[in-house]
Parts: sequence; structure tokens; C-alpha cells
Amino acid sequence: MKKVISVLAVFVLISCGAKKTSDSNSVLYEILTEQSNGGGNIKFFEILTEPNEIIMLQNDPLLKDKMKHDDINNSNYVILNMGEKNSGGYSIGVEKVEETDKNIIITVKENAPAKDAMVMQVISYPYTVVKIHSKKEIIIK
Repeated sequence: MKKVISVLAVFVLISCGAKKTSDSNSVLYEILTEQSNGGGNIKFFEILTEPNEIIMLQNDPLLKDKMKHDDINNSNYVILNMGEKNSGGYSIGVEKVEETDKNIIITVKENAPAKDAMVMQVISYPYTVVKIHSKKEIIIK
């Protein structure tokens, strides 16, 4: 009788145990790189949706290890470029990303160095590359 009860108790514990589920698409976006130098001369935001545009990113040494072949069909990419700045300390990033029924809304945040901060007096070109785990239309604010 004790064996039957202990077997039932073990069965109940195993069946009620927490199950680990891993869903890589549960995160809506991922910042692939955020650099203070290497961007373009002008301020622009570019949305890459077509496979031939995305393949261009795979040739970048900073991004090639962070991109998988399946991402071309399942994700969109956004390049946020801040343009030319006259000193270091500037950056551009993502404040928040919201998903609606029809699109993805990205709120961009531009960061400048503090007034009294010691920054290098060099021309910089800050940029960020973001991977959006969706093929919905993207709106940038």
C-alpha cells in the first residue's frame, strides 16, 4: 500500500511540476549594435524589409555573428543614424517599441552629452541597428 501511495505522489509531483517553455519570439525587438562612430553624414532612419537589403547587413563584421539566415524571412531591421556630431558623447537608441494589430511603433531617443561633461572633440557619427521580430509595418516616432 505504501508503494502505491508513493508512486502516486511522485506521479502527481512530476505532472504538476513547472514546465520550462522557451519562445525566442517573445521579445519584440533586439538591439544588435549601438556605436558612437561609423554611421552616415546625415540623420536618417532606414527600415530594411527585403531580403536583398538585409543580406547587406550580414556582411558587416559587427553584425554577422548576431544574424541568422531565418531572420531574413521573419524579422525586419531598422538603422537609426544620428548624423554628424561635432564631439563624442552622442548616441541614438530605442526608448520603447509597441506592437499594434497592424504595425510596430518605435520611439527613438537621441542622447546628447551633459553640458559640463568632458567629451572628446572629434567628429562622430552615432548609429544603432535594431532587429524587430516581426514583419509588420514599422512606424518611427
